[in-house]
Amino acid sequence: QVQLVESGGGLVQAGGSLRLSCAASGGLLTDVRLGWFRQAPGKGREFVGALTGSITDYSDSVRGRFTLSRDAAKNTVYLQMDSLKPEDTAIYYCAAGYSIGAASLDATYVSWGQGTQVTVSS
Repeated sequence: QVQLVESGGGLVQAGGSLRLSCAASGGLLTDVRLGWFRQAPGKGREFVGALTGSITDYSDSVRGRFTLSRDAAKNTVYLQMDSLKPEDTAIYYCAAGYSIGAASLDATYVSWGQGTQVTVSS
């Protein structure tokens, strides 16, 4: 089973950028769907985006501002977050799963990272 470790979170002002990383061990990220989810205080887990092969999916709330990419040599997936807003504040999780069903369904993912905090100040 793939083990995932996120990094790159932090505190940034509104309008700024952060790049989150999701490093994998125990499996190749090219063989699985890699998704990003987030959870804000007092709210449920929300789909952010997913990378399935060369296909990317994004939620409406981040499309045009966030970009997924993969470095196969490092077995790492990145989430570039630009034009950040205070409502983007959350713990961000990466997850690996099978390429079946909708990418936005967290039930399709079998491995989850520990999460990294992103805080956007106004």
